[in-house]
Amino acid sequence: MPHSLISRALLPLLGVLPIAAVDASGFIADSKLKLQLRNVYFNENFRDEHGLSARAASTAKSERTEWAQGFLLDYQSGFTPGTLGVGVDALGLLGVRLDSGRGRSGTGLLPVHDDGRAADEFSSAGATAKIKLAKTTLRYGTLLPKTPVLIYNDARLLPQTYEGGQVTSLDIDNLTLAGGRLDRFKQRDSTNSVPIIPDGYSGDRGGDFTYAGADYKLGKNTRLSYFHGELENFYRQDFAGIQHDIALGRGTLTGDLRYFNSHDAGRAYASKIDNDMLSALVSYTVAGHTLGGGYQTLSGDAGLPYISGATVYSFSNAGIGKFIEEDEKTWMLSYGYDFAPMGVPGLTFMTRYLKGSDGKSDTQIKESERDTDLAYVVQSGAFKGVGVKLRNYVYRADFARGRDSNRIYFTYDMALW
Repeated sequence: MPHSLISRALLPLLGVLPIAAVDASGFIADSKLKLQLRNVYFNENFRDEHGLSARAASTAKSERTEWAQGFLLDYQSGFTPGTLGVGVDALGLLGVRLDSGRGRSGTGLLPVHDDGRAADEFSSAGATAKIKLAKTTLRYGTLLPKTPVLIYNDARLLPQTYEGGQVTSLDIDNLTLAGGRLDRFKQRDSTNSVPIIPDGYSGDRGGDFTYAGADYKLGKNTRLSYFHGELENFYRQDFAGIQHDIALGRGTLTGDLRYFNSHDAGRAYASKIDNDMLSALVSYTVAGHTLGGGYQTLSGDAGLPYISGATVYSFSNAGIGKFIEEDEKTWMLSYGYDFAPMGVPGLTFMTRYLKGSDGKSDTQIKESERDTDLAYVVQSGAFKGVGVKLRNYVYRADFARGRDSNRIYFTYDMALW
């Protein structure tokens, strides 16, 4: 691979590193530099034309297939000594096309040009300044938010990234406080930094996203969470959740209850929103086996709003569908197995089935999905950190195109220091 491609992604990142020389005692001693290699093959075959007009169906693709290589260089400094510690993080991203075609593009691995062809390569870099006082840290710059009201998407070649500021505090035992304000983002297959918009919105307006909340550990077995998020002039959302573990026989029974309340905000550029979503998941883990069952219900006007391209904090955020349409009710069954008890640490298996109905209010529309994952990460030896994951998804719906998807991920995590 041409060195110029890697340089375009990584040199902007490396350019921030010399400032560590300001004070090396904590800044450098506690710093980390990691490189992750991702090789992703993505194949998706469409099985019907549901949800398409006759004109759209006549030109719709029958498949999407691409293969690409990704490089993620992640630098995290320590903090300068003293009451107020200062540091800097940096992230360099590079994606390279290995195989694609005009009739097979659009998998989300690579940017797509106006003529339908995928880009040969794409890259970006970002830096984050950080300040720490006791156990409170303020960050400003490139961020990867992970809260119930906003989770960045990292399910393709490169992650979705955001720009803005956030603060987290661990000063109180068992309590984590977090808040932030974000003003721009880049989708996982793009280098363009654009204003933040909700999923499904095709207009030309955007808004800042603000959030604040807390996670609290109540004893050893109970976890409580509350968060508020608002996308300016689009929607506001409140989340409350509780998780509880109970020892049962030789295993552990875990209950997970999540509630979202969402309304339109300000000028409501996208649409009027009045939505409630309640999700309940119960799982039992014993000797490497995990069996789970869940139920989710939405009510009100419109489906659950969320940021474009982001991950939804729900068991229904499956490989293809999200099962969050207006008035939708969803059942889910899952089974997972960790092969460590059998002497094969690093090998895991998961399968789940979801069935949703009554989505798209008053139309009795249905959707279903079956997902299967098989993954292995080498635990020791010369190839420690090498991972492979096989994913197979089968999705069917009355209001969207049915599809079968196969995805293969090869990864290699290296700690450079």
